[in-house]
Amino acid sequence: MNLKSERRGIHVDQSELLCKKGCGYYGNPAWQGFCSKCWREEYHKARQKQIQEDWELAERLQREEEEAYASSQSTQGAQSLTFSKFEEKKTNEKTRKVTTVKKFFTASSRTGAKKVAQEKIVKQGQLGRERNADNILRDLKEIFTPSWELASPTEAEIQEAKAPSPSINRQASIETDRVSKEFIEFLKTYHKPGQDIYKQCKLFLDTMNHKRDLSIEEQSECAQDFYQNVAEKLQTRWKVPPEKVEKAMDQIEKYIMTRQYKYVFCPETTDDEKKDLAVQKRIRALHWVTPQMLCVPVNEEIPEVSDMVVKAITDIIEMDSKRVPRDKLACITKCSKHIFNAIKITKNEPASADDFLPTLIYIVLKGNPPRLQSNIQYITRFCNPSRLMTGEDGYYFTNLCCAVAFIEKLDAQSLNLSQEDFDRFMTGQTSPKKQEPDSFSPDVCLGVKQMYKNLDLLSQLNERQERIVNEAKKLEKDLIDWTDGITKEVQDIVEKYPLEIKPKNQALAAIDSENVENDKLPPPLQPQVYAG
Repeated sequence: MNLKSERRGIHVDQSELLCKKGCGYYGNPAWQGFCSKCWREEYHKARQKQIQEDWELAERLQREEEEAYASSQSTQGAQSLTFSKFEEKKTNEKTRKVTTVKKFFTASSRTGAKKVAQEKIVKQGQLGRERNADNILRDLKEIFTPSWELASPTEAEIQEAKAPSPSINRQASIETDRVSKEFIEFLKTYHKPGQDIYKQCKLFLDTMNHKRDLSIEEQSECAQDFYQNVAEKLQTRWKVPPEKVEKAMDQIEKYIMTRQYKYVFCPETTDDEKKDLAVQKRIRALHWVTPQMLCVPVNEEIPEVSDMVVKAITDIIEMDSKRVPRDKLACITKCSKHIFNAIKITKNEPASADDFLPTLIYIVLKGNPPRLQSNIQYITRFCNPSRLMTGEDGYYFTNLCCAVAFIEKLDAQSLNLSQEDFDRFMTGQTSPKKQEPDSFSPDVCLGVKQMYKNLDLLSQLNERQERIVNEAKKLEKDLIDWTDGITKEVQDIVEKYPLEIKPKNQALAAIDSENVENDKLPPPLQPQVYAG
């Protein structure tokens, strides 16, 4: 495989991966190039500005309406002065009569209302006493029992229990129970802060359960605010060391998002599914792109490199099976490390960032991961923001976003192709020639060699067939043009020399027959005999 050092339109400066506000954290195309922190600041500013503009518009419209109403009333005031006095007197008289009539019927109705109110108060008092007793018992239990041993189900868990349980739901329920047990065991090591964390998490789940009608962006804001508040309490109020704060936040994210996954991943209120289908269709249309076109510095003929490529594709596909954003990020990180190892084995030197991005694009094209845009959006919305802003997880995730953006905008210039060839490849009219390896490794079996030869033979036959089809189409066009030309020439001749049909002539009489009309003709010659 011929590895070239030049880049064909696939070069991203590392500074372009950082937040465009210059804070030093990694940016994200989903946040318009900002990091999580700066994006939220810009989002709040834009939101406050929009609210202020809407408020000013409402005030201006109300003021204009009041002015118009006042002007209309001032013009009609002089004319309706006497009429308004008459209407006022009439209204007062009617009100006085109605009030007098009501006095005869209000006593019994008030007595009945009082009885109903008293019965209602007695019932509420009984219910209140029962609820107070239950609340006191529950409060005593919470005081003397750790919160994780209580483990009272949230409303979301009650709904999950009531829902039908096919095999997928059973697997999700088993995973939810396992995560809950792990979370409770983890919080026991934090003692008093662990109880508070558990209460905060249950409160957040109940709050999210009541906010199902909100947009996914607003639910994401709630999750991000919760992460930020819990992290600040761990550091300032409970004085937890930084290394333990990170572990606690990972466990909190795992516990919460395992329960929220089916509600917030690819919701129906968004166009995530539509974007998924568009990306999959785009990647399928680009199946013909070869490593040479992308300048991928990976030689898949080396068995170790081929294994690394397969593992990288497996990891990027496996991302869709995870429920927690951190686990999805871990799949992206493992995929990226396999890519770096493949490049290192091929080049016998450490891989650079310029080598990594084209190879990641190639892996995405070759793997075509399911629900790629939904997974990216889910990570962006509900992952712990500190992971996306710094560290290797944030770096690899930002590169994946760049790879997807490049695939969506990939054109002929990016692959160093002519527009004609690019269009033919995209429509499936032809496919690029596959480079035949100059020499096979001794370890390659005969079947692989024969496969490459057969592929080359099929490619040649395909080219010949395309050439024959093109020539046949050309011949058919020539025949049609020739037929049209002959038809036109014949029509021109007919128009120039029109056909005249003359009346039919009478038949000529035989020469030897008796012809009365031609008596003046000389008699026929008689044969004469000469003596020789």
